[in-house]
Amino acid sequence: MARSKDKTPKPPKKPGRIKQMWQVFQMTRRYDSNIVWIMILGFLVPVLISVALALTLSPGNVLTIILWAISGVLAGSLVMLIVLGRRAEKAAYSQIEGQPGAVGAVLRSSLKRGWVGSEMPVAVNGKTQDAVYRAVGRGGVVLISEGPKTRTQRMLDDERRRVAKVGGNVTVTVIAVGPDADAVPLHKLARRLTRIKPTLTKAEVLAVNNRLTSMTTKLPIPKGVDPLKARPQRG
Repeated sequence: MARSKDKTPKPPKKPGRIKQMWQVFQMTRRYDSNIVWIMILGFLVPVLISVALALTLSPGNVLTIILWAISGVLAGSLVMLIVLGRRAEKAAYSQIEGQPGAVGAVLRSSLKRGWVGSEMPVAVNGKTQDAVYRAVGRGGVVLISEGPKTRTQRMLDDERRRVAKVGGNVTVTVIAVGPDADAVPLHKLARRLTRIKPTLTKAEVLAVNNRLTSMTTKLPIPKGVDPLKARPQRG
């Protein structure tokens, strides 16, 4: 009898680029009802500008008009993809905004190059689930509060003093993410960090981050565990 050959199951095939974009669009449309019209507008504006320029600069030249129109289509497609990416990011963050650990998710996935952050908070209130996160970059040390300012101010003050002892004269910036009117929306947090004026070199960023990391007390929230289930340590 012929010995049957064992066939190893093939790994699931990854969706193509077009299918991924369609899935992103479908997800975004569920949370952003205006995405279709905004994308259409983003596509048409460059096309209309290109055609208008072609008719103004080269009237009667069919070839030039066609080339301008093609350039407008390419520019419109690029603008449409940029709009989709921005709106999709906003829609994705809107699903977790207000939940414990949302800031950590941003620091884990959306930090720009040159910044170092952790999804784990450096301070947390086990009763209210308010937390303070830390990021270090060319702009110095940034403390990010998650929760109402009235409840996170004490943790921020304690962490600021801790940074001053370890980091010396390093610039410390405080950003609030929460229900307050002047708080930074979750989807704008990563971009807000990039706007901070650089004060440190790359080597200084690494040195400051290492010193702060070595002095940070480990919190009783293991990685991967829901912060809602964390209990405050008893004295």
